[in-house]
Amino acid sequence: MKKNGKQAAIIAAMGAVVFLAAFGGILLTRNVGKSASTVSTESAVSTIGRYMKKIAPRQAEVVKSPVELADTNVDELPDIDTNPVTVKPSTSLYAEIFSTSEKCGPGRDGWLNEVAKNFNAAGFEVDGQQVSVMIRNVASGLGMDYIRTGKYTPDGYTPSNDFWGSMLTADGVDMEMVADTLVENTAGILLSKDTQKKLVEKYGAINLKTIVDATAGGEFAMGYTNPYASATGLNFLISTLQTYSARDPLSLEAVEGFQLFQANVPFVAYTTLQMRDAAETGTLDGFVMEYQTYINDPELARKYEFTPFGFVHTNPLYTTGQVSGEKKEILKLFTEFARSDDSQKLAEEYGFNVDLNYVVEQSGVDGATLLNAQELWKKEKDSGKPILAVFVADVSGSMNGEPLNSLKTSLINGMQYINTTNYVGLVSYSDEVVINVPVGEFNLNHQSAFKGAVESLSASGGTATFDGIIVAADMLIKAKEQYPDAKMMMFVLSDGETNRGYSLKDIEEAMDALNIPIYTIGYNADIPALESISSINEAANINADSDDVIYKLKNLFNSSL
Repeated sequence: MKKNGKQAAIIAAMGAVVFLAAFGGILLTRNVGKSASTVSTESAVSTIGRYMKKIAPRQAEVVKSPVELADTNVDELPDIDTNPVTVKPSTSLYAEIFSTSEKCGPGRDGWLNEVAKNFNAAGFEVDGQQVSVMIRNVASGLGMDYIRTGKYTPDGYTPSNDFWGSMLTADGVDMEMVADTLVENTAGILLSKDTQKKLVEKYGAINLKTIVDATAGGEFAMGYTNPYASATGLNFLISTLQTYSARDPLSLEAVEGFQLFQANVPFVAYTTLQMRDAAETGTLDGFVMEYQTYINDPELARKYEFTPFGFVHTNPLYTTGQVSGEKKEILKLFTEFARSDDSQKLAEEYGFNVDLNYVVEQSGVDGATLLNAQELWKKEKDSGKPILAVFVADVSGSMNGEPLNSLKTSLINGMQYINTTNYVGLVSYSDEVVINVPVGEFNLNHQSAFKGAVESLSASGGTATFDGIIVAADMLIKAKEQYPDAKMMMFVLSDGETNRGYSLKDIEEAMDALNIPIYTIGYNADIPALESISSINEAANINADSDDVIYKLKNLFNSSL
């Protein structure tokens, strides 16, 4: 009996060894032939699925609401005082000038500020009355929107290039050019040292066509800024279209070429800062920037090579037909002062007027073509591939009142900037997570369900932010199975607090592997907490407490959806 028992034990032990060896072999070989990214993605999907079982979100009933996107009756533009005055006037009679940040920002971006202060101290007079100027920091696209809508019209407007004045004229606004050039700057593409070297070895020389062809061929990752808001972004858009068809940048040939190019662009940045962050983390090998900004940043100059492209940024000065004769005279005096030898010498010290031996090869474009190019970009920027987007709305008790009202207004107004060919869903969360609207094509019927769900949101309970993100990620993963070529993204609208459910640590690795950018919009929020979520995949964060949140979301949706 003892012998039989000993034999049985030996057999059992050998069986265990065989089982463990076989099981271990399965573990060791189950990922053979799979890339590291595939393995990590599969692991992330598994993690999200495991979390989902514990969260068990509730499916809400569909509530529809009539959609009236033609007229939202929402004033998108922020109050003018949200744009800082960088030089105050010194007299009762003065001209207010909108200027871009590279001319009236802090430090090395303050050329126009210094010129304005010198002008105000010089004692110029109009009709025997001493005059001065006021400088207000307003981006090119935002300044155009103020003037176009009539919400606020400055006496003078100096965008980075003349595109914006041309577009205003095409829109029927009575624009008058006071100066075609205050100071010159050059738009360029910054390429990492390694990328520059590789392209030179292959193409022999670097120019815009080389960069466009290399991007279209998937040879490196290129980024640029929203052409609705950024002068450099708009310059890059129209110049890229012209590389495919110089005679007609809106032709079918140009559109098809742009689609090929855009298919290999990781994203169009909402802001220059977002684009810089993406470059620093290695997501981008090249991105657009003006020379004056580049040369004044030692780190950029050390890491990247500058290649000029497109149209020169001449920083013109405009006025409008409704401005008084006295104020137009002030602007003329200021133009002469800004273009004087002393002021232009100062401009060189600030990094402007640098001769790069660059010759513009692009053909001139009118305002109507530029406006149409913006519309074309909005339609074609995803190169025919749909976007899968889920909005994640915080409806915890801390969002009650104005934060939730602001969230609803910004979402409903933002609907009009979402392409109808994209696929959109909505999740809300407090103690529990609710799927308010499943991911579906954003046609009129789906818009109605989305609007109705947003309007019916109410606030109470705790805050399970990361549970909401997990549910949204699961929705995106399942939608991606149906549309494998689509891009996934998420928008989290929250006050940033989390006191229920999973944490950032629980989801960070999975979201990184899934490569889902999470844009965060903070309402009365813990902004650093939201920034930590957005930073996982280089998405942007917006502080909704600022008065310009609706306008910011318009630009965010334009660039992303």
